[in-house]
Amino acid sequence: MASSISCSFKPTLRQHSSQASKSRGQPASRAQAAKAKQLSSVHTSFSSAQSKQQLTASRLNSAKVTGRQQIVCKASTNIVAAASAAEPPAEKPWQGAKLKELGYAVAIGTAIWFIPPPAGVAIKAWKLLAIFVATIVGIILQPLPLGAVAMVGLGVSMVTGILTFPAAFSAFATEIPWLIAIAFFLAKGFIKTGLGNRIAYMVVSLFGSTSLGLTYSLVLSELFLAPAIPSLAARAGGIFLPLCKALCTACGSDPKDGTEKKLGSYLMFVMFQASCISSSMFITAMAANPLSVTLAQAAIGHTISWGQWAQAAFVPGIVCLLCMPLILYFIAGPELKDSPEAPAKAKEELEKLGPMTTDEKIMGATLLTTVGLWIAGPSFGIGSVAAALVGLTVLLVTGVVTWKECLAEGGAWDTLTWFAALIAMAAYLNKYGLISWFSAEVVKVVGGLGLAWQPALVVICLIYFYSHYMFASGAAHIGAMYTAFLSVAVACGCPPVVSAILLACFSNLMGCTTHYGIGSAPPFYGTGYVPLAQWWTLGGILSVFYITVWFGVGAVWWKMIGLY
Repeated sequence: MASSISCSFKPTLRQHSSQASKSRGQPASRAQAAKAKQLSSVHTSFSSAQSKQQLTASRLNSAKVTGRQQIVCKASTNIVAAASAAEPPAEKPWQGAKLKELGYAVAIGTAIWFIPPPAGVAIKAWKLLAIFVATIVGIILQPLPLGAVAMVGLGVSMVTGILTFPAAFSAFATEIPWLIAIAFFLAKGFIKTGLGNRIAYMVVSLFGSTSLGLTYSLVLSELFLAPAIPSLAARAGGIFLPLCKALCTACGSDPKDGTEKKLGSYLMFVMFQASCISSSMFITAMAANPLSVTLAQAAIGHTISWGQWAQAAFVPGIVCLLCMPLILYFIAGPELKDSPEAPAKAKEELEKLGPMTTDEKIMGATLLTTVGLWIAGPSFGIGSVAAALVGLTVLLVTGVVTWKECLAEGGAWDTLTWFAALIAMAAYLNKYGLISWFSAEVVKVVGGLGLAWQPALVVICLIYFYSHYMFASGAAHIGAMYTAFLSVAVACGCPPVVSAILLACFSNLMGCTTHYGIGSAPPFYGTGYVPLAQWWTLGGILSVFYITVWFGVGAVWWKMIGLY
């Protein structure tokens, strides 16, 4: 209808237009003008109505199309949903233990469990040995995280009635595991504030042109601080661990992104080994060394002085400290060996850091206070853990480190768990009489061989050294076996003072073999830079080197200074 109206209306307009043009030049009448205006208005109204009707029709057509599309989309969605429902759901991947590795640990523990114990060994001691060995195998193969393996071991020991709850968790009330955990928290502040990076850049700017130069600067620093800080765990975890982590980060080495071999794995393991060597060189470099002195005085009637110990251990110790980084450099060296541009870049980074921030100053003052308490605290009755807690308290109160950040330090809690569990099991192996039985058997065997004192001393020291795989504490090993082995050495004709000092030094060096055998091992291992298999392999290689140096270079040196 709109189109018919429009068609009939257009001729009328043309007629009036022609009439108007014919009469051009003559005055138009008012009636004709009004009529033309009226007709133009009507035409405009009809045109507007036509446009609106066309727009409405267009919208209706569009709505119909959209409705059809929605129907099609809904149908397609239903079809896809039906197909998805018909498909079986994807199977969730196994997130539990590595069953093969777990089976090995269980099989070895079960085999020992059902072997009849030797004469003189209590049933409880033998069964606890089976659980302990299975736990160690589990920690090596890692079917579960280390802390989980340790908790399973404690659980088995309690379910079988071998250990009570107080016995199984007794080591959680001892100092060393907590000192290691708190050292992780202090290291968090050291890194978070940027103080670690600042010190790391300073060290790199001075010694960082080569990885070896950087490493030796830290090794000598460890040697310098060793006689002043008796707590090995505090020295390693509270001072050198955060510094090493900062250095590794500054050099782009982080196990989280697969770059641990660039520098970190080498540096971390060198510093761990350096802590074992330096702790053997001074009475005051390891908390259990005075125990060796006390037991030696009771066994041979001679008191080893600080100076005598340091003099006897200095030459073989220095040889080990100088050679060990080189040995590791050639068999497990870092990917980053030479970096002549590193000192200049480190200086640039120092300039970018600008002046020390308030948090850095608080962290630096806290660290100095904590180290001061580790050195002088024992004179005032302040232990290592108490000193570390003073430092942690300052960081928490000032907000430099938050408790949420401490809770998020998974490595600290994991290390605390597995290390305390191993200490507890090893301690009860001693309490149940297994270690004393083992010592007595060694004395019988070695004493009955009729060896000259030189080979007899070698055999005694080798057994003493490598039996440390059964211990998670140097103090426990010394307390259980030092007196017995020193006594048999003297009975075989070995020089008493040499035997006493050698066994005392080995009480530190033997910690180099495992990731749990000495207080400095868990902090460095807990960083994740060195795989467990590599840790044990390199530790075994270096143990042979240390023993060779102490029996070779050491024997010559002791002869020169008149110890025998």
